[in-house]
Amino acid sequence: MKKKRLLDSFAILAYLKKENNYQKVVKVLSSHPGGGSVIMNEINVGECYYIIARERGCEEADYFINTVLTNLPVEVRPNSLKHIIEASRIKAKYPLSYADCFAVATAMREKAVILTGDPEFKKVKHLVDIMWL
Repeated sequence: MKKKRLLDSFAILAYLKKENNYQKVVKVLSSHPGGGSVIMNEINVGECYYIIARERGCEEADYFINTVLTNLPVEVRPNSLKHIIEASRIKAKYPLSYADCFAVATAMREKAVILTGDPEFKKVKHLVDIMWL
């Protein structure tokens, strides 16, 4: 069984903009056509939304949520209070963005490999497996 892949905002934005080895994201998405093999935390989805909205406007960000994301084989994972505390504990210990802490906590919980090109994740490579773009 293939390990789950977790997309952070860096990976999904690279895919959308066709930059930073986005072909790796394409390969992951095409080799995991469904069934929860590719996941993303809802906080990281929100991070993508605000970045797209800031760069291209809310209409484009809405299109990402309502059309692009819904047509990708990506399951969005919600957060409970327990999950928020898990991410907060990571934030308290490591100098990562709060959103990245949700990706790490989700990857740990789901035993998933994080797909990213964000160098911040080097600080936690001992906690989770990382597939670099």
